[in-house]
Amino acid sequence: MYDKIHKLASGVFAILGILCISSGLLMPHIIKFDNTHVEKLVVNQHHVAYIKSNEIKLKNIEITIGDSLSTDIKDYLEKPEDIDNFILERLKLDISNVNINSTGTYQYTITYNKKIYNGSVTIKDKPLPNVDVITLNTLSIELGKTLPSDITFYVKENLSDEVKKAIRLDISNINVNKAGIYLYSISYNGKFYTSTATVYEPQNISIEKEG
Repeated sequence: MYDKIHKLASGVFAILGILCISSGLLMPHIIKFDNTHVEKLVVNQHHVAYIKSNEIKLKNIEITIGDSLSTDIKDYLEKPEDIDNFILERLKLDISNVNINSTGTYQYTITYNKKIYNGSVTIKDKPLPNVDVITLNTLSIELGKTLPSDITFYVKENLSDEVKKAIRLDISNINVNKAGIYLYSISYNGKFYTSTATVYEPQNISIEKEG
């Protein structure tokens, strides 16, 4: 009887020992899982949602004469990314007052919920080609003759059509009905050039016939 009780007690202690060892082996894995779960909770608590301001601010636009003007309303807003799509889709752009073929500053508007926002579009001249030298002719004009308007009559160099079109000619000081020496001028790309024009009276030459 004593032997049976002893064997039974030994068996129970052996099973308890195995259970203790198994618990020791599994515990690190249980703790690791719990730590991972806690770290995920911490990360989620630090997430911050981005809130859009929905503040409508317009740009002042500059383009070159003749260039096309955008119809995308986002191109006229300072920070389109700060405005909800719900609002963007309801903004109304009006650029009908802008003349892209004439230099100057024009007003455009954007309307939202009956409120009008104003911006400006500036149309600038195209940059002119650089010309190192322009040499003017010294003119001799017969009294009473009409002065030509063709710029090639006044300038020695062979210039491109774009340059010739941009040259401003001033011959207002020349009096073709009075003999004398006069100044005339041209201006191009901020530079000023002058030369002289002589208005002369033709000489009468008589030829005697031999007798």
